[in-house]
Formats: sequence, structure tokens, C-alpha cells
Amino acid sequence: MWGAQGSILVPLLFLLYINDLPKAVKHKALPILIADNTSILITSPNSNQLQSNLNTVFAQLNKWFKSNLLFLNFEKTYFIQFNNASKCTPVTGIKYEEEQISIANETKFLGLYINNNLPWKIHTESIKNKLNSACYVMRLVKPYVTTKTLKMIYFSYFHFIITYGLIFWGNSSDSIKIFRLQKKIIRILMGCRSRDSCRKLFLDLEILTLHSQYILSLLLFMIRNKNQFQVNSEIHQINTRQHANLYQPSVSVTKYQKGVHCIGVKVFNMLPFYLKAESDNPKKFEAVLQKYLCKNYFYSLDEYFELHS
Repeated sequence: MWGAQGSILVPLLFLLYINDLPKAVKHKALPILIADNTSILITSPNSNQLQSNLNTVFAQLNKWFKSNLLFLNFEKTYFIQFNNASKCTPVTGIKYEEEQISIANETKFLGLYINNNLPWKIHTESIKNKLNSACYVMRLVKPYVTTKTLKMIYFSYFHFIITYGLIFWGNSSDSIKIFRLQKKIIRILMGCRSRDSCRKLFLDLEILTLHSQYILSLLLFMIRNKNQFQVNSEIHQINTRQHANLYQPSVSVTKYQKGVHCIGVKVFNMLPFYLKAESDNPKKFEAVLQKYLCKNYFYSLDEYFELHS
């Protein structure tokens, strides 16, 4: 017996029991264990190599399961193949112990809906209903509470939803739908008409626009993970004006260009110098950056780039 169901010890005992699982497949895959959710990432340059690696990983998993008296739950196990090329050959016929593994085109991973081609339409559509509910609640309670209380409601619900995973989907074309809902709730909060401009409202409320919040989330990630990025001076010794900037890799794949790493470097490099100077102090950098973004209330990334071009 592991212990009574619902006991706080059960999750801990379970994690202790499976904590050596990553060692079983570490040479061919990247295991991700979060609570009772286990994901295994396998990367390969082509479909044949991917199929081979899949077979190897599942053989290693089978050995580990048998050694630990565990079984694979086929109802909750599925395979999703992420790719960027339209001509990529899909992997078929994935088996484990003569049982077929279900193949999916989309999945929900830690609250984010992910499609095999990595668009974000499914995720943005999934949170639209929650945000519409937040707008409805805001409209209901507005006549009875103060603006301060309405701001608390905004941050405790609406803000929490739009900021979760924002660095991944904030630069997608579908993010505009979420921004429209943000402007809608700001107008409700301030008692404005549906066509009134929100620019001054964001400034008065000291609430970041969706795109400013995206820039904030992106840059905080960059600062907290500086060790993953190179500086231009590390690449070449030429003393140019950009020698202290982060190195911008040259890529041709659109999805990568819009991804966290590539767009993050571009956004950081275009920061005003006084903000970059604070990047070694994460707390101060965040405070100064937040004031800067509140003052400018960007409606798009293009506005940000144009301001600094």
C-alpha cells in the first residue's frame, strides 16, 4: 500500500519511486517528469531515424517498467509528432508490447494546447471563453465596487489567464483576439464605450497591454537564463557599437524566427541603454522595465521596434 488516497505523502512517494526513470532513456531522449505527468521528447533529423529512436526508447521503457513492476496505461498514452516541414513523413505503427500507441495531432501540456505544427489558434480559442466570462463578471460587479476592487478582480483572474505561457503564444497572429478582449475588459472597468480608445486607460490604470506584457515576460526569461545566450563580443573581437548585444543567430525558419530564443534576442538588443545596464540585477531590471512599458503601452511588437529603430 502506498498510503491513503489524498494523503500528502502519496505524491512524494510516487516521485521517489519513479525518480530514476530519466536515467533509463537519457541517451536517446529527454524525459520531463512533473508530478504524475511524464513526457518524453525525442528529436531526429528525419523520419527513419525518429522511428529507430522511438523503438529504442520504448524498449528501454519496457525494461524499466518490468524492473519496477509498473505497466503503461494505453488510455492515457499517445504520440504526437512535431514538425515544421510540410513534406515530413509521419511516423506510423508505434507499438509497445504488441499494443498500438495512439497518435494525436494536438495535446494539452501543462495547461497549454499544442498542435503538431505549433500554431497557437487552439490555445487562444480555449482561453477566449474564460476571458469572456471574466468580462461578464466585471460588468456585473462594476456598479457595486470601487475601481481599486475592479483592478484586483482583473489581476486575480483575467491577468492570470493571459500571462500564463504568454512567451510562447504572445507573438502569434491569434494573440490579437486576446488583445481585443483585454481592451474590452479595460473599457468595462473604466465605464467607457465600446469604440473609445484604450491607450490612455492603460496608462491611467498602470496595466500593461498584452504586447507590453509579452515583452516583459520575454525579457525576464532572457535575464534569468543569460547563460543560454551568447554576447557578440564572444563571437568576434571587433569593437562595434553592438559588441555588448546578444548574438542574433541567422535562421530561415519562420517558426524559429518568431520563437522565444530568436525574438527574445531581437527585443533585448533594441532596449534603451539604461535598461540594458540594469540587466545584471534582475529585480531592479524588472522594476525599471515595468515602468518603461507602462509609459509606452505598446499595441504591437512593431510599435516597439519602430520606437527603437
